[in-house]
Amino acid sequence: MLLTHSLVLGLASFALASREPIPVKRVAHESRRSLPSGWSPVRRAEPDVILPLSVGLAQSNLENLEAYLLDVAHPDSPHYSKHWTPKEVATAFRPSAESYDAVREWLVEDGSIDAGRIVLSKSGNWIMANVTVAEAERLLGTQYFVYEHAEDGREHVACHGTYHLPETVSKHVDLITPTLHFDVKVRRHGSSDKMSAAKNVGSVGFGAAPKIDGGVLHDIFPDLEHCDETITLACLRVLYDFVYEPLAANKNSIGVVEYTPQSHNPSDFDIFFGNYSKDQVGERPTLISIDGGALTPGGDLGESSLDLQYVLGLVGKKQEVLLYQTGDAIESGSFNNLLDGLDGSYCTFEGGDDPSQDGVYPDPNPGGFKGPEDCGDKPTAYVISTSYGYQEADLTPAYMQRQCEEYGKLSLTGITFVYSSGDAGVAGFDGSCLTDDGQQVLGASRFNPTFPGGCPYVTSVGATQVVPGHKVTDRESAVFQRFPSGGGFSNIFARPDFQKSAVAGYLEKFPPPYAPGVFNTTGRAFPDVAANGLNYSVAINGQFRLVSGTSASAPTFASILSAINDARLAIGKKPVGWVNPALYTPSFALAFNDIVNGSNPGCGTNGFAAKPGWDPVSGLGTPNFLKLLPHFLLLP
Repeated sequence: MLLTHSLVLGLASFALASREPIPVKRVAHESRRSLPSGWSPVRRAEPDVILPLSVGLAQSNLENLEAYLLDVAHPDSPHYSKHWTPKEVATAFRPSAESYDAVREWLVEDGSIDAGRIVLSKSGNWIMANVTVAEAERLLGTQYFVYEHAEDGREHVACHGTYHLPETVSKHVDLITPTLHFDVKVRRHGSSDKMSAAKNVGSVGFGAAPKIDGGVLHDIFPDLEHCDETITLACLRVLYDFVYEPLAANKNSIGVVEYTPQSHNPSDFDIFFGNYSKDQVGERPTLISIDGGALTPGGDLGESSLDLQYVLGLVGKKQEVLLYQTGDAIESGSFNNLLDGLDGSYCTFEGGDDPSQDGVYPDPNPGGFKGPEDCGDKPTAYVISTSYGYQEADLTPAYMQRQCEEYGKLSLTGITFVYSSGDAGVAGFDGSCLTDDGQQVLGASRFNPTFPGGCPYVTSVGATQVVPGHKVTDRESAVFQRFPSGGGFSNIFARPDFQKSAVAGYLEKFPPPYAPGVFNTTGRAFPDVAANGLNYSVAINGQFRLVSGTSASAPTFASILSAINDARLAIGKKPVGWVNPALYTPSFALAFNDIVNGSNPGCGTNGFAAKPGWDPVSGLGTPNFLKLLPHFLLLP
């Protein structure tokens, strides 16, 4: 029987269709709901532009990270302080061969990327291939645009809104760069700036920099009668019962992180110590250069001068202080550049975990650092203090998750990461708040939390002050002059078990009077603790100025933790490492000075109120060293 012409055609069409590949089911892998302030798309990216595509493979055992940490950090654990070696950490979290094979097959089969172009990083955490924009768009189901910044006209290539991966591949990938992330330089927490006619001191952190009084401080108070006007080393020692002489300085270590162009004049240390700690004249921090970091003539002097003068002064002349100077004067750097230098397993193949977000080295720009990016070749300190940060809304969740997990992994080795909580209350550093769909807008109503304060593996520090007219021995208040202390609830990270009881107590006893959705009632709450952050006397360019911000609070608290480590090392014990689970236990909480006055306004509200117990303004309160020390010495 002869087939009809139409039937023949139909069967032919069916045969052809049956040979077509079954469509791959794609899922949205990462999305960005808003652009960082100042950026807007101006044109489609040229299809032949080359992108250094880096695929961050999903790490093994991350679901066990918190349990591993609690095993070495909770006071009730029989393994308290039995920290892991870096090799043990790298082995435990190395991505699986299955993840590597899945991503490589996707690049070759779906993207037609020649296998010779695909490289696996030494750590096994990243797969990299140079691809064109056209290839990236096909692989990721997205479109790339050129974005321009309104302030200086610089351009940046990023994909629009969302990128997609095959469902079978997505579970093997943390994040891919360059995609949604922007060159938003890490900002410094902390100083309100009254130097309107002078050069802005500091360009990094929440706000422009630490807040620096425009006038020169002519009255240098050596006594304790003026701590409500000017904070000195002596004021801090009385405020927090901080009297300690190092016993194991050769075993102990503390580091302070600065990002170029933040810098300092070494001679300012002699001016500072000449007035406040005469036997330390001549003392300097030990420079640990990461990716070309160096003291920059003409750099911004506020943050580095503040941090280092007070850390050096508080820990005393016997204790070496490491200065992690990160990034050259051209590219600068990011938290990832720092983490690369500390942990080789975190590095990408050719440096810079995100070429759009992080400093990439060697730097091809004139005068840039020409060496390779530092990768796991820098010494790690037991306590590392940082006074810089972002808003969560500046970044993507996957980017923050991967970085937060790295803080957790390093904490397994016995490191404590201390971060300032920010200087804009519940708002963003520029006063912006969040709309219902997550846009950062001036006048919006939803609170705008900071990062990495919301990461549970860092210790977030808010700011307090001596009330004007009060004595240094009186109870402090949450800071209310010059800036409000950052605090609130993360929109990215869930509330960890160690703080659930304390935070629930606050929300039940003192419920904030806000509509649902203004803040995330189930998020990780911050800060964890607080310390004075108002009117520190700092030597800058040969003259004393008053500097304020949580930029001051973080290094103060870090110095106290370093002394606790020294005391433990002196009796043959290990450093405290991830300190948060211990601080929130009932016995430890009693070793803090409770702050019950003040709030952290923003977004058209009074923010949160400081109340008895933990609160999202001052955390557990300010430390009492003489009460904290015996608790830590009694632990294994």
